[in-house]
Amino acid sequence: MNQNQKTYVAKHADIQHEWLLVDAKDKVLGRLASNIAFRLRGKHKPEFTSHMDNGDYVIVVNASQLRVTGNKAEGKKYYRHSGFPGGIYETTFFKMQNKFPGRALYLAVKGMLPKGPLGYAMIKKLKIYEGDNHPHSAQQPNAVEL
Repeated sequence: MNQNQKTYVAKHADIQHEWLLVDAKDKVLGRLASNIAFRLRGKHKPEFTSHMDNGDYVIVVNASQLRVTGNKAEGKKYYRHSGFPGGIYETTFFKMQNKFPGRALYLAVKGMLPKGPLGYAMIKKLKIYEGDNHPHSAQQPNAVEL
């Protein structure tokens, strides 16, 4: 190895955050979530640095029209706990999607990001909306097909 070669480490001044618009209509939950996590993390950029937040902002529209394959609509379970004994709650993908469109996508992406302060900063750059409309037109997001 050449002695003059150095590993590139991005600086805060070098980081450019773009705004991306993703249409979730008829997309499969897991595949879409992994592509969104990849973009939020910034791994698609050549200047990726693992300990910095150099990912892009991602706006997801039509989250209510996500789909899952197989029988996961009724078979996939989501759990949460109140913190009290016996306080576990269980729901299916179908019920969650009807009551809270986009929450399943949020949880899927959140689980694919790093844990800790860096991951918390990355998940804040994800904006999910039920329908076609979003309030981020001033940021001029680029429509991408994931």
